[in-house]
Amino acid sequence: MIYYVNQSAPREGDGSQARPFRRISDAAYLAQPGDEVLVYPGIYRENVSPRNGGTEDKRIVYRSVEPLGAVITGAEEITGWQRYEGNVWTVRVDNGIFGSFNPYMVEVYGDWYFAPTVRHTGCVYMNDRALYEALTMEELLAGEVYKPSWEPEYSIYKWFSVQEGNETVLYANFQDKDPNQEKIEINVRRRCFFPEETGRGYITFSGFKVEKAATTWAPPAAFQDGMVGPHWSKGWIIEDCDISNSKCCGISLGKYYDPENDHYFTTKHLKSPTQMERDALCRGQYHGWLKEKVGSHIVRRCHIHHCEQTGIVGRMGAVFSLIEDNHIHHINNMQELGGAEISGIKLHAAIDVTMRRNHIHHSTMGIWCDWQAQGTRISQNFLHHNQRPDYCEWAEGGMESQDIFVEVSHGPTLIDNNVLLSQVSLRFATQGVAMVHNLMAGTFTFVGDGTGTRYTPYHIRHRTEVAGFMHFLHGDDRFYNNIFVQGFDPNGEIRRGDPGEKERVCGTWQFDEYPTYDEWITWFDLDVKRPDMGKLGEFHEKHLPVWSKDNVYLNGAKAWKHETSKLENDTDKAYVELVEEDGHYTLKTNVYDIIGAFRGGMIHSDILGCAFEPEQRFENNDGSAITFDRDYYGNTRGLGVLPGPFASAESLKEKLW
Repeated sequence: MIYYVNQSAPREGDGSQARPFRRISDAAYLAQPGDEVLVYPGIYRENVSPRNGGTEDKRIVYRSVEPLGAVITGAEEITGWQRYEGNVWTVRVDNGIFGSFNPYMVEVYGDWYFAPTVRHTGCVYMNDRALYEALTMEELLAGEVYKPSWEPEYSIYKWFSVQEGNETVLYANFQDKDPNQEKIEINVRRRCFFPEETGRGYITFSGFKVEKAATTWAPPAAFQDGMVGPHWSKGWIIEDCDISNSKCCGISLGKYYDPENDHYFTTKHLKSPTQMERDALCRGQYHGWLKEKVGSHIVRRCHIHHCEQTGIVGRMGAVFSLIEDNHIHHINNMQELGGAEISGIKLHAAIDVTMRRNHIHHSTMGIWCDWQAQGTRISQNFLHHNQRPDYCEWAEGGMESQDIFVEVSHGPTLIDNNVLLSQVSLRFATQGVAMVHNLMAGTFTFVGDGTGTRYTPYHIRHRTEVAGFMHFLHGDDRFYNNIFVQGFDPNGEIRRGDPGEKERVCGTWQFDEYPTYDEWITWFDLDVKRPDMGKLGEFHEKHLPVWSKDNVYLNGAKAWKHETSKLENDTDKAYVELVEEDGHYTLKTNVYDIIGAFRGGMIHSDILGCAFEPEQRFENNDGSAITFDRDYYGNTRGLGVLPGPFASAESLKEKLW
């Protein structure tokens, strides 16, 4: 059956084409497996909670008739502003409009939140742009630049709120603007398209514009809020949407609400948040965390931007998913929120998740895979400008920046055919990573560091069931056919890191103390019938081996001391310039001129082998082998394998995005 929704219909209807519903929620209450909900252009100010899910062979489809014509918003327009003092105006809002969730009384806080707990989930928008929240009336009246902002010139537009009786009193510094002549909106609803109940699977959500909701902070051992999301179910498709201006997260593929484990550290201050993540993992299996019940979502061709925690977040609920062809940018640029859950894409337990052909830029971080990046593949992505601008001050609770962060995982984590142009390519607080055919203009950080004594799980191959827990020895990493280009600051000096970090020298040199496989394997008396367990104990705590071959190091980038087949050239000046024209990007570089005739070998799963702890091969999700014979664009590599993400230098004529 097809249900029709048209906000412009003259009156409420029955969902037929002749008499459409005026609200999406009316159709969402009735839709059954196999039904389609067609939504005509208009602004739908509602929080849609689908009552039913579909099935694998009979999905429920929600579709905007005109791409991005149907807008679901968590905001309401507000008029009747009166001048308060100077550039500051005020308006009163009856709290009845908020129902049980008043965004101007709910603070952003929780586990792994490091910024001061002073911001609210509410927000004021002027002409579709979020204003900054002032913490005092004095700050509001002053209207000064918020120095950590990535866009300081806009940070002078601010808002402030107080509660008086049953009213929320809003004040806003609009500078030289008259709010009664502009479009001013405020957050009213918490979410936009998100089932209240778990287990509403096999829904397609296609072609909508979603914006402006009062989402809450979404750490891994708590309910993970988002403007759009499947809420702990299976088989959703979220496609061709524009998602923006979430207070915290745009799309959530994450965790359900568990009252015994929700923000445990924040509320009880007893067990460590890391311990509660382990608890959440084990409790999740009791609550249905199985391949047959959760995950296997697709998020594709979405434009996700201007959210202040993440573009896409997910703890456990994203397993076996595909995230492809999305444009994600300007995440956490206001720098009002801070903590360990901020990134363009932030996934815990990205088991068998593939992220490919995404363009991620101008975000505090690009992709962050935290815990259990087992079977995770990050391929053919284009990341750049994921770094704090030099003119910004460090925000309290702010996070370091990088294109990719893999943290406390045992692998196998595969990173291949990516273009990584930010100052840091990979934060390496992990083990079991293979990097193949990447172009990196940034360095590695946290090699052999950042894991402490944390025990994290690894899993039965291509499943969610836990196989064991282990702390980190570091190593077990592979580097084949990559290009490293050392970058410099405007003064020609090697770029320094964030406060407290050393100079950022590109390459694999930070693994110099790690053994080769041939050295490592001799420690273990494999030919002895009954080896001495006590003697071998010391080797069980040493670094795991590293493999590295056929990489290119330019501009002073440095190689692992044990790498024999490589190209190092610190004589010829290499450059990698990103050229943008009409929203499209190309590369201007002489890297391939310098590489000349140097070639590597064809890499496949059997060369990469198995990650040590899970004993799982670097392979496809179905267990089949990968041969890296396709490049960033999908072009086929020939017999002479060129290092980096492109099969030939001629590929540079094609658009990266």
